[in-house]
Amino acid sequence: MADRTQRRTGPKRKYKPVIEETAQSHIPIHGRGASWSPANRFEKLHIADVDVDLDDEQGRPQRTTQFFRDGSKTIISHNNSPDVGFETSLNPYRGCEHGCIYCYARPTHEYLGFSAGLDFESKIMVKTDAPELLRAELESARWKPQALVMSGVTDPYQPIEKKLKITRGCLEVLAKFRNPVAIITKNRLVTRDVDLLRELARYNAAAVNISVTSLDSKLQRVLEPRTSPPSARLETVAQLRSAGIPVGVMVAPIIPGLTDHEVPKILEACGKAGAQFAGYTIVRLPWAVAPLFEHWLEEHFPERKEKILGRIRHLRGNGKLNNSKWHTRMTGEGIFAEQIASLFEVSRCRAGIGKRPQLSVASFQRSTTQLNLW
Repeated sequence: MADRTQRRTGPKRKYKPVIEETAQSHIPIHGRGASWSPANRFEKLHIADVDVDLDDEQGRPQRTTQFFRDGSKTIISHNNSPDVGFETSLNPYRGCEHGCIYCYARPTHEYLGFSAGLDFESKIMVKTDAPELLRAELESARWKPQALVMSGVTDPYQPIEKKLKITRGCLEVLAKFRNPVAIITKNRLVTRDVDLLRELARYNAAAVNISVTSLDSKLQRVLEPRTSPPSARLETVAQLRSAGIPVGVMVAPIIPGLTDHEVPKILEACGKAGAQFAGYTIVRLPWAVAPLFEHWLEEHFPERKEKILGRIRHLRGNGKLNNSKWHTRMTGEGIFAEQIASLFEVSRCRAGIGKRPQLSVASFQRSTTQLNLW
């Protein structure tokens, strides 16, 4: 989705919480990326949520997940960003259990009155009517057939999907209409839907992007706590390729000073697993994500914190941790950005990985039959 800051006029606002505060937690919460909840930038009332629900068997703090029904009346989102590579997306959920600490979508939870911190990964909005809403929108004559991306601000295969099967329901609709879809996920659960993806692939209408940030499982467990481990993601690439489904890798996000050195190995491993195309993005830290990420570094990598933050500021070209300027927000700018771009391109070629395929709308079909008037 396009950053809302791009549609404003006048000077850009600097992130500033309603209440000046420091992190509420000094210890990581088991299974969570964030360990505190910054104040919502839109709310004047902020309740400091410092308590966790219970301790696990090893005495570590935990936070249980809550699910709420989302009553949205439409399901397809549109954007005009020149950076994301697509115009329409479909998000079966709001918030994401995966808990990736760097997730640029965290601030979207503030529009719901929640926090971008623990709330984003523990208070999940569920769009139970998504398949029906999608069917209605595709059936409408107003729908111009085009590729849909699942998802823009959440992972369609986060853990609750195994039970609710909302994403699968949407894929069933897309397969019926033969509308092309590109999926981005960190979860091997996508292999459950090989039958539907294979059907769409028959019409050049499906592609799956497996996001791989690191091959280090220890880093993955604290960086992306509820995602599939790196080995499982490589296995997912292999399974999808063997099933005849176009599959690629997103090396995303690249975090300078923490994961950038892994780019060649990630592409090599994914290439051997069967990845056919690849892309990358640089870490983005909009709004409350910046203080959340800074605190996460203090908890897990205090000795590398200043180096990592310094590199990010240099990449952003403005001395800050984020720059929402179009055309550079995904790749950064300056010498470090150029080095990463060159490293990625050379490594991609060495791994024998191509570029993203163009999906086709040629086979799109509606079920509604128009009556002919004579």
